[in-house]
Amino acid sequence: MIRIASVAILSLALGGCMADLSNGPVASITEAEIGHRPQNIASDAEMLQAAERTRALLRKPLSVEASVEIALLNNRGLQAAYNDLGLAQAALIRGSLPANPRFGISRMSNSGELEIEREALVGLFSLVTLPARAARSQEEFRAAQYRTAEAVLRLAVDVRRQYYRTVAANEQVAILVQAKSLTDTQADIAKKLGEAGSLNKLDQAREFALAAEFDNQLARARLNQRVERERLVRLLGLWGQDLNFKLPSSLPILPVRLRTAEAIEAQALTRRVDLAAQKHELEALAITLGFTQATRFVTDIELIGRMKDVKDRTADTTTRSRGGGLEFEIPLFDFGAARSLEAEQRYMRAANLLADKAVRVRSEAREAYVAYQGTWNVARHFEKSVLPLRQEIQNEMLLHYNGMLKDLSSLIVDTRANVLARMQAIDARRDFWIAENEMRAALAGGGSGTSTVSAGNPAASAAADAH
Repeated sequence: MIRIASVAILSLALGGCMADLSNGPVASITEAEIGHRPQNIASDAEMLQAAERTRALLRKPLSVEASVEIALLNNRGLQAAYNDLGLAQAALIRGSLPANPRFGISRMSNSGELEIEREALVGLFSLVTLPARAARSQEEFRAAQYRTAEAVLRLAVDVRRQYYRTVAANEQVAILVQAKSLTDTQADIAKKLGEAGSLNKLDQAREFALAAEFDNQLARARLNQRVERERLVRLLGLWGQDLNFKLPSSLPILPVRLRTAEAIEAQALTRRVDLAAQKHELEALAITLGFTQATRFVTDIELIGRMKDVKDRTADTTTRSRGGGLEFEIPLFDFGAARSLEAEQRYMRAANLLADKAVRVRSEAREAYVAYQGTWNVARHFEKSVLPLRQEIQNEMLLHYNGMLKDLSSLIVDTRANVLARMQAIDARRDFWIAENEMRAALAGGGSGTSTVSAGNPAASAAADAH
């Protein structure tokens, strides 16, 4: 009994310590991967501190890491994940304690006697199996801790991804505004030249059509800009006056060189929080399987203590008797085969899922690095080759047009192609930063498991269709 009580006390103390978000796997993993410790905001003072920190971060254009910090402070869905960890701690405490004893009292009387019977029942089965149940609860709580860390990482991944999409949408709107200003000026000139008889109706119509096309593309780009911003707002958990935050005018520049891919699969197998969570869940099921097989013939044994007082009213005497006994179930029909089979199948299912997860983690790490490397090559090619050539072509085309060596239709085609190239370059840079974000998720956890770099932009697609 001393050993059982010690197990309960130790599990309680350990559970209370690990549930603190400032310690344990949740804090260490999230700080190592995203540079911030999680904070469970449960009081007015903590809410005030979070609001002050949020306002301080919103005073200047948001960086991607500032956006992650704001989301960690304000996203209520993440706070709900911390509450789930608190529920897991409650389950740990409950699983580390023996069942409460039960008491009963009854009273019977007649004209001559009064009987009062007291009964106490203690579940011996729950006491004997307490160490195994405490160990299982401990593994389940460990799994819950890693699931909470995964929720933090997932939010950080989602925020970064949406941040890059929102900034890219803003940058593309700026390019289309600039292009629209140019095409409006060209359309104005074409109209005046047409009125003077220096430009035919076909070239006038082409110039007017180009201006109209860019009006439509700009409208679509602005719609996409508002949608992407609202998606970012939801992840950040902002509302009211905090919605007036500013973002940078352009995406971060490309890195000069890429990260190496040494032992990327081994890193993923070691660092992935979802894989660690499944390992602890499997350990808990292994304990359950052994526990079920060891106790398949017994469901519970109760120790019963009784005390009866009989008062003889005529003689005014009281007789007290004491006794005890055991109460248990005899497995005449159910020998526990169904419980044992169910526990075995649950364990094998979890083992197969863990093996499948390990295979997918390796593949996701390789896919993420391929996307990371490929999108860097594409974005760098745009910036080093395509855009300089397009700018040179546009400059030469303007010189030739001003010298009347090229007609207006050639200038229109070149203007459209130049804007399209700039839009695609932004898409390429955005896709690289998203791929870099997904690679971090593939190594640590929190990602979707599939590449998301192929998503196109409505404005760029419309420009491509028009071209």
